[in-house]
Amino acid sequence: MKLLNTDTVKEARDKLGERCRETMLRTEIVGLRDAAGRILAETIISHENIPPYRRSIVDGYAVMSKDLAAAGDMIPSMLKITGEVLLGSDPAGLRAEPGCCVYVPTGGYVPDGADAVVMIEYCEPFAGGMLAVSKSVSAGENIVRIGEDMAEGDTLLEKGRKLRPQDTGVLAAAGVCEVRVFVPWRVSIISTGDELVGPGEKPGPGQIRDINTYTIAARSGAEGFDVVRTASVRDDRDAIVKALETARDESDVVIMSGGSSQGKKDMSAELIGELADSGVLTHGIAAKPGKPTITGFDRASATVFIGLPGHPAAALMVYEQTLIRLWRELTCQPEERRLRARVTVNVPAAPGRRTFQLVRLSGGDMPEAEPVFARSGMILPVSAADGYFEMEENREGVRPGDMVDVVLWK
Repeated sequence: MKLLNTDTVKEARDKLGERCRETMLRTEIVGLRDAAGRILAETIISHENIPPYRRSIVDGYAVMSKDLAAAGDMIPSMLKITGEVLLGSDPAGLRAEPGCCVYVPTGGYVPDGADAVVMIEYCEPFAGGMLAVSKSVSAGENIVRIGEDMAEGDTLLEKGRKLRPQDTGVLAAAGVCEVRVFVPWRVSIISTGDELVGPGEKPGPGQIRDINTYTIAARSGAEGFDVVRTASVRDDRDAIVKALETARDESDVVIMSGGSSQGKKDMSAELIGELADSGVLTHGIAAKPGKPTITGFDRASATVFIGLPGHPAAALMVYEQTLIRLWRELTCQPEERRLRARVTVNVPAAPGRRTFQLVRLSGGDMPEAEPVFARSGMILPVSAADGYFEMEENREGVRPGDMVDVVLWK
């Protein structure tokens, strides 16, 4: 039997990154309505002050705060109403004077001379254009200063940010109508094996329902990738080659699940070596789970090939550590969400291999990480896990009470 000459997880990822950095990292311009969920390919700078004028955040009266220093319920202060601000207008020539006030609606322009706005609920108009105010205010109260939301020159959103709905609001407020974003990778997923049947089929003797197609497709979609094709193919060389060739023509990434170890019918490495003109880059990674992993790159079509292990936990973890992390690195995204937690029991590491341990989190201020052990082929324990932590290649394991950084499942 041929032994796998393994790479570290980082080495495997870097080999792919060197080949696809220039050819597979594309950008496009999209409008705001299509921007949510996309990854920014540029940093957005504010070119103006928002708001561009002093803005009231309440319906009320613009005043000089010192005029209301003694105002209260029992003895209100009396001010003279000298004007009204209309929404969307510039109150040119309108100014708050000592002992006077100006009505301002929510969002309205606060006139010069005023340093606060008193809410209308504390005001009562009287005859002769007078106003009784029963509450004092401090300087700046209920006023948003010029540039307080966004100042000219401020960095609003950084390259690599996954745009949320509220981020599109920032762009709209800043007058940005379209942005440059990264084009998501097109992914095809091919699961191989004579034993696989679909979720709607009843497995016969020696058969099992296909899991990896659906978990990898779902994880791809959650990352924003475009899943263009999925297929389940029997262990027939010609059928697998045809499926891989079709996927290569349609996709940026071709995922092949199963057939990556050294079994009699495991032919992933051979086929990837034939279909990728750069050949096999990695055949085996120093990781648990996930050692029988294969990667390749075809320069002519700018396509990444990844052969994942057949076991669901290993396939999902390898996919996370190779393609997902590579995409996040290339698009300048921040690291995954992590939570510091205390391990509850002994967890051994695999000598010479980076070990990824699933955990379930519990507790409050100091979370506890309870290991979740999933035997080969099991999926329910993977679903029960909240995330995982890593143990380096040279580490023997962790003991109860040790602190770890748990990467939370997306």
